[in-house]
Amino acid sequence: MKKLVLLLTLVMLISIAAGCSKADSNEIKIGINYELSGGVASYGQSSVDGIKLAIEEVNAAGGINGKKIVAVEYDNKSEPSEAVIIANRLISQDKVLAILGPATSGAFKSEIAVAEKERIPVLSGSATADDVTVDADGNVKKYAFRVCFADSYQGAAMADFAFNKLGAKKAVLITDTSNDYAKGLAKNFTEKFTEKGGAIVGEEAYVAKETDFNAILTKINALDFDVIYIPGYYEEAGLIIKQARALGIDAPILGADGFDSPSLVDLAGADALNDVYFTNHYSSLDNDPKVLKFIESFKKKYGKEPDAFNALGYDAAMFLIDGLKRAEKLDRESLREALEKTTNFEGVTGTITIDANHNAIKSIVVIGLQNGVQASAEKSN
Repeated sequence: MKKLVLLLTLVMLISIAAGCSKADSNEIKIGINYELSGGVASYGQSSVDGIKLAIEEVNAAGGINGKKIVAVEYDNKSEPSEAVIIANRLISQDKVLAILGPATSGAFKSEIAVAEKERIPVLSGSATADDVTVDADGNVKKYAFRVCFADSYQGAAMADFAFNKLGAKKAVLITDTSNDYAKGLAKNFTEKFTEKGGAIVGEEAYVAKETDFNAILTKINALDFDVIYIPGYYEEAGLIIKQARALGIDAPILGADGFDSPSLVDLAGADALNDVYFTNHYSSLDNDPKVLKFIESFKKKYGKEPDAFNALGYDAAMFLIDGLKRAEKLDRESLREALEKTTNFEGVTGTITIDANHNAIKSIVVIGLQNGVQASAEKSN
C-alpha cells in the first residue's frame, strides 16, 4: 500500500512539473524594477505605465512567436539598495530573462553590478549619467543598456540652446550636489557654455529634500546674469522656480529631463512656469505619425496625455521586445547580442542606434513652458 501511495505521489508530482514546464515554455518573463513609491516615484510610475502599454500591445498581436510576455513587477521605493535586492530576487527567484529599470541613474548603476555578475541584460529608459554603461576605465558594462541619451549630450545641448537661441552670455548654476545626475549635467553644461564664450557668474548648491531656497536665491538676485540652470529633479526644481519668481527673478530658467513631471506644475504653480526650458527625450507637440499613434493608444488606456517617461518606458519595452524577436535563442546571452546590434530602431522618442558603449544615438528636444504648459519643442540631432 505504501508503495502504491508513493508511486501515485510520484506520478502526480511529475504531472505537476510537466504542467508547469508547459506553462513556462509559453511565457517570457521580464522583470520590472522601478521607483513606484518614494522621492522619484513619478518617474517610475510613468515609466511602468508605458512598459505595460507596450507589453499589452505585443501580447494582443500574438506575443513573440506565440509566447506571452509576462511582467514581474516590484517597487524599489526610490532606494538604490532596494533596487539591488529586487534585482537578485528577479534573477534567482523569478528567473526573468531581462530586467527593465530602474529609472534613475543611481539605482540603475546599483543593479548593474548584479547584472554583470549574473550575466543578465538590464535596460533603463531614463538613466542618463555618463558612467551608466561604462566603468571608470572606460570599459563597457557588457549587460547594461539604455534607450536615452547621456548627460554629457543633454548638458551640452542645453548650453548650445542657451547661448545660440536665447542669446545668454552669463549663467548661474543651482546644483543638487547629492546625486551624480545633477553633477554630471552641471559639469557638461559648464564646459560647453564656457567653450562657446559664455561665463558662469555664480554657483549655488543644495541637496535633495531641501525645501527653502530663499537664501541662495537672494544671493543670486544680486548678480548680473541672463539664465539660471538647475540640473536636478522636479521635487526641488519646482520649489526653486516658485521661490525665484516670488523674489522677482524673471530670467529664463533652464533644466533637464528631471523637470518632466506633472508634479512640477503642482510645486511651482503654473504662473511661475514661464520662460522655463528643459532638455527632454520626447514632446507631445511632435507630429510624427508614430508619436501620434502612441498618444492615442496611451490616452485610450489611461485617460490622460502621456509624458516623456511614459514614452521612454514604452520605448524601453519595445526596444527589448525588438531584441527578443531578433535573438537567435530566447536566452540571456543571445538577447544581449541582439540588443548590441540594434540599428535604426524606430521608437516614440526617436530613431535609436546602439553605439559601442551601449548608449542610444538619437535626437534631443528642448521644451519651452509658458504658464506651465508646453508651448514649444525644438528637436536637434
